Amino acid sequence: MRSYVVAFVLASIVSAIATPLVRLWALRIGAVSNPGGRNVHARRIPRLGGVAIFVAFCAPLVGLYFVESSVASQFREVSMRAVGVLAGGTLMCAVGFIDDTRRIRALHKLYFQIGAAIIAFGCGFQIHAVKLPLLGELSMGIFALPITVIWIVGIINAINLIDGLDGLAAGVVFFAGLTNFVVAYLTGAFFPALIMAAMLGAVLGFLFYNFNPARIFMGDSGSYFLGYVIATASLVGSLQKTSTAVSLLVPIVALGIPIFDTLFSMVRRFLEKRPLFAPDRGHLHHRLLDMGITHRRAVLILYSVCIVLTIAAIGISLDRAWQGGLAILAVSVLMIGLVRFVGYFEYLHTLTRQKARLRSRHSELLRAVVPDVSHAFGSARNEAELWNAVRAIQTRSQLASIEVLNGAVPNKANGIEEPVLTFLEPAAGDAASPELVSARFPLGREDIASSALRFRWESDQGDVSPQAEVLLQIIVDVLARNLSRVRSVHAPREVEAVAMAPLSRPSGEVGAAS
Repeated sequence: MRSYVVAFVLASIVSAIATPLVRLWALRIGAVSNPGGRNVHARRIPRLGGVAIFVAFCAPLVGLYFVESSVASQFREVSMRAVGVLAGGTLMCAVGFIDDTRRIRALHKLYFQIGAAIIAFGCGFQIHAVKLPLLGELSMGIFALPITVIWIVGIINAINLIDGLDGLAAGVVFFAGLTNFVVAYLTGAFFPALIMAAMLGAVLGFLFYNFNPARIFMGDSGSYFLGYVIATASLVGSLQKTSTAVSLLVPIVALGIPIFDTLFSMVRRFLEKRPLFAPDRGHLHHRLLDMGITHRRAVLILYSVCIVLTIAAIGISLDRAWQGGLAILAVSVLMIGLVRFVGYFEYLHTLTRQKARLRSRHSELLRAVVPDVSHAFGSARNEAELWNAVRAIQTRSQLASIEVLNGAVPNKANGIEEPVLTFLEPAAGDAASPELVSARFPLGREDIASSALRFRWESDQGDVSPQAEVLLQIIVDVLARNLSRVRSVHAPREVEAVAMAPLSRPSGEVGAAS
């Protein structure tokens, strides 16, 4: 146990010292993550933290090659696997570093990930059989290599995809690594326990600077490297046992959050008919933020889920019927609750309706209006004529109301916003009509918008269709540019930036009207 504590402490100290130095270096070379798009942070933050994690992880392991002790002797006995971890990890960190500084095409990154997985396979990290609950062992035969590659590449990308909030990916990896360490320690597997101790220390030292509000991100250099180490350690822990079968249930449960998020992302993109690796804002952490949960609370919620998954995974590893069954039941209830909490079922229902091309009546009305918006707003000579054009658009699209609000984002203090201007359509609703739904959009980019528009209308489905949201965003974008042209007080603060910007993707806040 002393060796593990020394590796953990040494890696923690090196990580805590190296991270601020890497941060300064990243700022100097311009390796920073800018706000906007899928990024939820509001300022420029360096993103080479993975380099510090890599250095801290290697420090205690490389040091064993230069000392004489029983621990060093044991480590040298598995030198082939140590080379596999260090060589593949170095490759992944290097690929991530280049992507953080210069960008690499997704397909090329996939090739390098496959190459690292093949290195791991050649160094003894192999899945020759899989132990399935109630079914026994399933031999992989000639599929051992592709199954191993799929596992390692899948975990690398799962960790990369979950890296969207301050401290989230590092925390998820920490709890998964803790699971691997406990399992390896209980089974007497020295090598995986040692590399997990080093990784836990490196991640903990980095988390001091990465937890919200983050001063540095791990970037692809960190997520690729940590994903590779976690994936290979999960295999070597099982290979140390007497059985030749790999029980993947333990690492799957421990990595439940990133694996679930990756699988759902693939389903979502398939239903949306988009490339499976296309970036978006539909990940688990994005959905928590869209529910109004703060950045830090969203991370703490996911940490709590990881703690439960860690306990369940350790329970499963004990290989006792009642403990394993109870752990699987707890995990099932937890994941179903999480799915319902973030509204994934409702989201899939919306996508299914969209795929069936069941457009709402207002979507069709807006589709007819949008082609005339540019001319209608562009011909206005002053702000008054511009608002008259807005009223005409409202009448044609049969919207119940359009309200002009102060501020780009809702006032979270009291939840009540008084409109500055209101355009009503009396014929659009009465007491017997279905409940009104609403959609709110900032006039211009959220960081420079001074006002927002809120649309209300009747919806038979009780929600805002994706088509209506996109069409309303187009109308708002055109209006924002023309408000800048007539120098309205509701125009975005940076007139030139809005006037030159292309039409943005939908970013409105939608929901049922109160």
